[in-house]
Amino acid sequence: MTLKVGCGAKAPPFIVMDVITRANARQAALPPGAPHVIRMEVGQPGTGAPAGAVAAAAAALRAGAPMGYTEALGLQSLRARIARHYGDWYGAAVPAGRVAVTLGASGAFPLAFLAAFDPGDRVAMAAPFYPPYVNVLAALGMEPVILEAGPQTRFQPRVDMLERLSPRPDGLIVASPCNPAGTMLHPEELAAIAGWCHANGVRLVSDEIYHGLHYDAPIATAAALSPSAVVVNSFSKYFSMTGWRVGWMVLPEDLVRPVECLAQNFFISAPHIAQVAAEAAMACGVELEANVARYRRSRDLLLRALPAAGFPHLSPAEGAFYLYADVGERTNDSRAFCARMLTEAGVAASPGVDFDRSRGHRFVRFSYCGPEADMAAAAARLARWR
Repeated sequence: MTLKVGCGAKAPPFIVMDVITRANARQAALPPGAPHVIRMEVGQPGTGAPAGAVAAAAAALRAGAPMGYTEALGLQSLRARIARHYGDWYGAAVPAGRVAVTLGASGAFPLAFLAAFDPGDRVAMAAPFYPPYVNVLAALGMEPVILEAGPQTRFQPRVDMLERLSPRPDGLIVASPCNPAGTMLHPEELAAIAGWCHANGVRLVSDEIYHGLHYDAPIATAAALSPSAVVVNSFSKYFSMTGWRVGWMVLPEDLVRPVECLAQNFFISAPHIAQVAAEAAMACGVELEANVARYRRSRDLLLRALPAAGFPHLSPAEGAFYLYADVGERTNDSRAFCARMLTEAGVAASPGVDFDRSRGHRFVRFSYCGPEADMAAAAARLARWR
């Protein structure tokens, strides 16, 4: 007897996770004393959680504090602290009642998509994009609409691209700084997009999980620019707390209760102890800014070294911790190219086909959030491999 397989079983892989598996296997197979695999495939900060966050979690556990379910939208104190963050960073007044704490940003996206869209709705985004946007939308029965962006727009969407869509999409996802290109929507550009979306009845979802990791251009939040936008953020990147699985959303008033009901049924709540640590992390600015300075140094080194190593065509590295390299002069198969790079040079990177299914065969993403010494060693290895 053949049993039915559900539509979710057809979701394509998040290829970077497969690269991680291969890099782990490569490392495990190396003989003792061999040079280790340099990890540039994943966007996981090489720094751990801030000391203050770890201390707060340890203190709560030592005190025997009950670590049960929290409210579905999160601890009231954490929601209030996140709301204050918007005043501190952006000068924006965000009520704590519009903040929803989530099971990481990954847990936020299905809540946002289900609350804001219906099956069959069309949701636009620029390519290259973070792969789970498309994979989750498709699994939920929604239709991704891809806007092909390139170096001329810093791999970001523009209002004129949206104006050309017919029919108008039901939603738009933007990311600034973005994964994989590390480019940003500058404040006036985000304001134009937010205004267009609100005026045209298009629900804007703004992925802001790399805020704080910006180097030369200022950041802006859609929470200050549109009353109808959904903002997604996380403690994983700037706050260096990937494994703690805490994210948040700033929601428009009409989506607060729908998201709360969905969260109650899907996740109950983000982990209590992780929420305690996350609240403490927001007071660790000195340590966190030192991490940003480290990423900046690695970025600057790679921007100098990678062109000499055979990677001259790099995206503008405005934020996050990624460089998106056009390798079309060297290969037309980025998956095979990354596999050879891992085997022959001991450097793990992500093929662009994960982020752009029509043009990604000629791109590779390098993550530079690992140890500074590894980033310098990777540049040297790639120069020799060339």
